Amino acid sequence: MNDLAQDQVIALLERIAHHDVTPARRSDAEAALRELYDQVGGRIYGVAMRVLGNPQWAEDVLQDTFLQVWRTAHDYRQTLSPPLAWLGLIARSRALDFLRRRASERADAALELDDVLADTLAGESADPLDTQVASEHAWALHECLRKLEPKQREVVSLAYFRDLSHGELAQQLKLPLGTVKTWVRRGLEQLRSCMGRFA
Repeated sequence: MNDLAQDQVIALLERIAHHDVTPARRSDAEAALRELYDQVGGRIYGVAMRVLGNPQWAEDVLQDTFLQVWRTAHDYRQTLSPPLAWLGLIARSRALDFLRRRASERADAALELDDVLADTLAGESADPLDTQVASEHAWALHECLRKLEPKQREVVSLAYFRDLSHGELAQQLKLPLGTVKTWVRRGLEQLRSCMGRFA
């Protein structure tokens, strides 16, 4: 990007930074944000893709990056960093946050399911992989899943057997994230109670 284009990006950031001054400024700032997106969105998407390697995740991070720009454009200092470097840093930071959040959700989900299964899979048998014991526990798990309300059975199944995060579930089922987390938590509580009866 040449110096003229850099100057254009800086001018857009300055317009965005004043979005909370007056309604007219807000309208101008929204137009500037759209223009900035058109000018550099592809580059920012590229940064996110290099970190994430997943087009859908990169798209999410692209949106997060521009939300962050809307909130923090007033923090940009031309003397400290070229505008694209600043935008790239935000995108990279958002992408790394996304990966950390995803890893954390998966770890929490795995621990919760491990707790449910560990409470019931530890049997009297000397060999924990004994085929009959494993078969009995699989049947018990199937029966307990069947007793869940349909919505809870769907979110628990998708979360743990298709390895979807809470965020992915919310998006796929078109439900609020809080609702999905509540259904998963309640579903696991019921599973734990039900599996306990088979132990």
